Amino acid sequence: MKRDVFQAIADPTRRAILVLLAAQAMTPNALAEHFDSTRQAVSKHINILAECELVKQVKVGREIYYHLEAAKMKEVDKWLEQFKGMMESRFDQLDQVLFNLNKMQNEK
Repeated sequence: MKRDVFQAIADPTRRAILVLLAAQAMTPNALAEHFDSTRQAVSKHINILAECELVKQVKVGREIYYHLEAAKMKEVDKWLEQFKGMMESRFDQLDQVLFNLNKMQNEK
């Protein structure tokens, strides 16, 4: 069974790897230096990200570099979009409640 993007980003280590790759392409060894885990553990995370098409590998000589596939992250953004309007509405309501409470305090 193939994992989806949401399973991939559910893990904090994989999210951290994506952040690192957003800045620049990196080798597995270079990525592993940023974590307190084995290179093998980091490689498992990279494999999951690759399976979900969030990263792609490019071989340069003897090295393999991983690149972020930012377009695939649009799937996450599209899903989150449905909640943005709802959350903005709730924040606006909260702003109004706080404004009214402040107004009542000042009237006392």
